Amino acid sequence: MERSAQFVVSHGKPINEQVLEIISSFNRGVNEVELKGYGREIDRTVDIFNILKEKLGNGVILDQVIIGSEFKDKRRISYLLFRLRKGF
Repeated sequence: MERSAQFVVSHGKPINEQVLEIISSFNRGVNEVELKGYGREIDRTVDIFNILKEKLGNGVILDQVIIGSEFKDKRRISYLLFRLRKGF
């Protein structure tokens, strides 16, 4: 059974803490992770992915990148979504 988790990038948490949460979820048996950043958090989302790739190398596989927008509080907000898969 495929286990997956979704992480929304938050400005309130340090980047390294968010990276550690994703690595911990992989170690707990989660096979697929969705990493999503809205608006001004898009650059942090890319930073988190780059750190994951640097730390895990081929242990993390980028399955899909989705760029889009959603309505939140009556406003359209852009988002970036990375679908990552465990490679180890």
